[in-house]
Amino acid sequence: MGQLQLAGVTKSFGKAEVIQPTDLEITEGEFVVFVGPSGCGKSTLLRMIAGLEELTSGDIVIDGRVVNDVAPVERGVAMVFQTYALYPHMSVFENIAFPLRVAKLPRKEIESRVRRAAAILKLENRLDHKPAELSGGQRQRVAIGRAIVREPQVFLFDEPLSNLDAALRTEMRVELSRLHNSLGNTMIYVTHDQVEAMTMATKIVVLRDGHIEQVGTPLELFHRPVNRFVAGFIGNPTMNFLKASCLGETGDGVQLRLETGSVVTMPVEGAARQGDDLTLGIRPDDLVIAEGAARFEMIPEVVERLGNQSVIHGADMAGEPICAVVGGAEPITQGQKFELGFHPDKAHLFRPDGTAFARRNTALA
Repeated sequence: MGQLQLAGVTKSFGKAEVIQPTDLEITEGEFVVFVGPSGCGKSTLLRMIAGLEELTSGDIVIDGRVVNDVAPVERGVAMVFQTYALYPHMSVFENIAFPLRVAKLPRKEIESRVRRAAAILKLENRLDHKPAELSGGQRQRVAIGRAIVREPQVFLFDEPLSNLDAALRTEMRVELSRLHNSLGNTMIYVTHDQVEAMTMATKIVVLRDGHIEQVGTPLELFHRPVNRFVAGFIGNPTMNFLKASCLGETGDGVQLRLETGSVVTMPVEGAARQGDDLTLGIRPDDLVIAEGAARFEMIPEVVERLGNQSVIHGADMAGEPICAVVGGAEPITQGQKFELGFHPDKAHLFRPDGTAFARRNTALA
């Protein structure tokens, strides 16, 4: 099992409503990532699912059972926190076994579960060690092992990689994905890092100010963001946003004039009136040098050489900030303007209220 449903869930602290009425369904075996900026309510939502925070209203349903008043230990969930929360005087074996000893399971059952979890997490040779003798990644694996031995229906992760350095975060992302593939349990993971969300999730929930902005697969959110916020939050480097004026509708879509003077027809669905102030969104990877139906000049201010590619930060001739990702061998020089272009079917168009026009024939790969 491992199905979870949020029905009209809210959370208020005094007059401050930190979680607005929220409905969400998570099916068995999904790897769901809650992502959003700091203060958006993602950790609060996770803690309510775990039973560590009371609901103001609504219901949390796990495997068909309303668990609003059920103790955390009886919900069939296990949580891994941002801090390892290991007992320094206990061995790795005893740290992993601790919840089983509290539950007073038989000694042989404890031994079996701990050994099985250690094998999954590649900790067999560390069971006699103390936490101080482990690396950060190994300590996090011990914390995960302590959750695994409880054999929960749902795993909850609250920013478990935020205390690790960049190399270890990458390594642990891969290990968590392998763990999900091996166990097949439902996993809910909280992070503010959209790279973690894109690389691990089967479903992403984007939150802002206690409200769900969009739910979908990583590719759906990347290629079909419902609004400017999601478009700007998902993707690294972040999407470029250019001011545009609507010239009218044609049979091919909406015709725009950019502040640089370029005219482009966007292949989108939906009505737009002449004179509307719209926003064109284009990802840095979709900008190409001296190619495309719409072109403009850019003045580089910072050139980041990464080997196989270069990330160019600067501005267009209208003063709008621009970021472009080009080939690492391109002879781009700081302060020397060059021409960029893009193809309209790679770009996005947003209304004055931030909602996105539906793009025609959007590929998800």
